[in-house]
Amino acid sequence: MVAILVRRRPSDKLRSGPRTGVEIVLDVRFSRALQAMLFLALAAEDGSATLSSPELARRLSTNPSLVRKLLAPLTSAGLVGCVKGRGGGAYLARPAEEITLAEIYRCAVGDKPLWACSPEGEHVCLVTAHAAEYFAALTAEAEDAVLAALGDRTLADSMRELRRLDEESPQRS
Repeated sequence: MVAILVRRRPSDKLRSGPRTGVEIVLDVRFSRALQAMLFLALAAEDGSATLSSPELARRLSTNPSLVRKLLAPLTSAGLVGCVKGRGGGAYLARPAEEITLAEIYRCAVGDKPLWACSPEGEHVCLVTAHAAEYFAALTAEAEDAVLAALGDRTLADSMRELRRLDEESPQRS
């Protein structure tokens, strides 16, 4: 059995045991950043000038401080604009049609590789001598494929896909 643990702070430790099995740390920064951008795109479509960090936090089920940290790299990259002060908030700085998911991904995760290689040990055989180099190349290839797929999709495409899913949802009345 594999359990999933979302590490919220660098000090959080991985735990394992007979009841939990192996636990894996998942990075949710991209999904959170994408959700925030989708909320901003929806607000723009609805004619809302901005969404405040408390409002985004409520929609993301998190706290405003985390939202501000999430928005900082998006703002630096020119994807999000911010209005300070009372009545301020965040807004899309460019049209949703011009923002790719690859841009959001890069802002969210930075230069962090898609996967991390385990530390190298003593080079005593074919595997230990070349595993790190092989894994680094495999990681780069996988990340290139991820970025290519995300680069082909815009925020507007994502909004259209969400609407399609909503229309097909059996829970719609």
